[in-house]
Amino acid sequence: MAVACNEPVAFHASQGRRREEAALVETFLPDQIVWHRLSMSEGTKGPRLFDWALVPMLHHWEDDGCHFLLIRRNLNDPQEKRYYVVFSPPGTPLGAIVVALGCRWHIEEDFENAKDLGLDHYEVRCFIGWYRHQTLVMVALAYLAGIVAREKDALLSAVLPPSRPGAFPLLPLTVAETRHLLARLIWPVPRNMKRALDWSRWRRCHQSRASYFHTKRRREAG
Repeated sequence: MAVACNEPVAFHASQGRRREEAALVETFLPDQIVWHRLSMSEGTKGPRLFDWALVPMLHHWEDDGCHFLLIRRNLNDPQEKRYYVVFSPPGTPLGAIVVALGCRWHIEEDFENAKDLGLDHYEVRCFIGWYRHQTLVMVALAYLAGIVAREKDALLSAVLPPSRPGAFPLLPLTVAETRHLLARLIWPVPRNMKRALDWSRWRRCHQSRASYFHTKRRREAG
C-alpha cells in the first residue's frame, strides 16, 4: 500500500526501537539500506526500472518478519522517492514484492481501455439500461483482449526485413492499437487497407525504437 512520506513507521535502529516518518528511515538505518535495481512492470517505453530498498518494519513493536517498508527511488532523480507498506509471507523475495506492486498498473490500464470503449459514456435512468451498457462494453473489451492474446507470441518474434538498417523488433499488438485498427478497417470502409496496416506497423516499430533508447538512457543514468 502506497503511503505518504510522513507516514509513521516503527523499526529497529542502533538506538533501539523507534517510530519515525517514512522519509527519515534512511537517516537512522544508513547501513541497512541496500538498493536493488528492478523493473516493476512493462510500460509503453520498456521496463519501468527503479531502485528498491526493503526495510523490516515492527508490527505492534515486534518484528514478525511479515511487515516491511518498501522504498522506491527514481533513477533520473535519486531524491524522488516513494514509500509503500508491505505485508507478505516470511521469506518473500524482493523481486516478487516489486512485481506484485506493479500489477496495479495493469488494473488501471484495463479501466483506461474500457473507458475508451465507452464504459463511462452512458445516459441511462434504470439499472437494466446501465447493466446492458456495461455488459456490452466488457464483451467488446474481452474480444479485443482475445485478439491481442492470440497474436502476441507471433508479433513478439516478428522483425523488420534485414534490408532496413537499424531495424527494431515489432512491438506486439495492444488493446488500444487493436481497437484503432478495427475502427479504421471496418467502419468507414478504408480507401487503402494496406496503408492503414502499414501505418500501424510503422507506429509500433517507432514505439519499439523509443522504448530501446528510453531504457538505455535510464540504465546509463543509474
